[in-house]
Amino acid sequence: MKYKLLKTQKKFLEVPHNEELDVCVYQGGFGSGKTWAGSLLGTLLCLKFAGINGLCGAQTYSLVRDTTLNAYFEHFENFGLIEGKDWQFIKSQQKIVFKNGSNILFRHFDEPNKLKSLNLGFVEIEEMSDIPEATFKMLLGRMRQKKKKGWKDFKYRIFGHTNPQSRHGWIYKNFAQDKKPNYRLVLAPSTENIYLPKDFCENLKNAYDENYYKRNVLGEFDEENCALVVPNFSSENIEKINYLDWCDLHISCDFNVDPMCWILAHIDNHKVYFFDEIVLENTTTTQTCEEFARRYPYHKGKIIINGDASGDNRTCVSEYTNYMLIRNFFAQRMKRNVEFHLRQFNPPIKNRVAAFCSMMKSMDGQIRILIDPKCEKLIYNMNNLKYREGGSNIDIPTYWAIKNNKELKFLSHPFDAASYLVEYYFPII
Repeated sequence: MKYKLLKTQKKFLEVPHNEELDVCVYQGGFGSGKTWAGSLLGTLLCLKFAGINGLCGAQTYSLVRDTTLNAYFEHFENFGLIEGKDWQFIKSQQKIVFKNGSNILFRHFDEPNKLKSLNLGFVEIEEMSDIPEATFKMLLGRMRQKKKKGWKDFKYRIFGHTNPQSRHGWIYKNFAQDKKPNYRLVLAPSTENIYLPKDFCENLKNAYDENYYKRNVLGEFDEENCALVVPNFSSENIEKINYLDWCDLHISCDFNVDPMCWILAHIDNHKVYFFDEIVLENTTTTQTCEEFARRYPYHKGKIIINGDASGDNRTCVSEYTNYMLIRNFFAQRMKRNVEFHLRQFNPPIKNRVAAFCSMMKSMDGQIRILIDPKCEKLIYNMNNLKYREGGSNIDIPTYWAIKNNKELKFLSHPFDAASYLVEYYFPII
């Protein structure tokens, strides 16, 4: 089949300079075709330059396996390439081998030293903003495969695709601020993609706050004040919330041992009202249930459990899952049933963040999350939970940072608990 490429995709594929090495970043919003374009370029290079060695990777292998690899398979099918004849995937080696001798290795970049022996003709980097600059520089040194006869107009190529970083990030520094002649930045707003559903971008504009929309739809770099995970939180979101004993009571759980964080909420008219939090240090699931029972012993409405999907997994220290312990506690100690509204698997963090930010305050000014002042740790997260400088990963405090500042241990877990609930009922991705 023939592809009708978007303008930015053509710009990404074509090299406009005469340098021996081309380094390009395809930066765009949701649905802008980033992974699709990257895997298309990798496929074309393998077909054009017989015997080329390629590497495709991300900071975590699950991203490669679940996203990028499937995009390659889609292109092969569209090109009429037959598995077992024109190409094969060697699962034990995580490698695609083509009939013409070209091959692509699929790897994670978490241990970059294991890649130093490779001699490559191209590298594709999924979610480029997730990898450290040091890994990127190491990959530059792997572009050393010996050129073969018949490789007309060949150039070594490193290409990545990513959601935008902040203006402090290494991508901005290398590709926008101090870029070299062979470094290219292609900005791809979601609004350009004519193949998206008709109202896709307009719906996102209505759902997202302004900063999130600029970053993840228009594909623009973050400004300095966008380091906060929830940048649109304000005093407008803080309000005294009345606990209603007859209303459905949601308990959204994050099962960290120290601290354990459960956020309590009512939901009504497409709004979430966080009225209390249970945040306990060095505790257990059963002890946290006991604290809930002490505070709310006579609740008349439904009790609905939300939260971390991995809380339904057994651990090596117990034959019971966290949710089994909750079910048993309420049945035996409080003499009542509870409902469980859980996802089978946890969604990507960016999905939870997007849903939470859109509810906090949308582009049209609607506030749909209200937090009681006594939810001190949740509010602490709103004001202090940030992305790593120059990156798109949340900055989780290290063990040593927490040892020096105990308050840091309360970062991320209350937000995780609250965002599990919001994303479950109000997903936008």
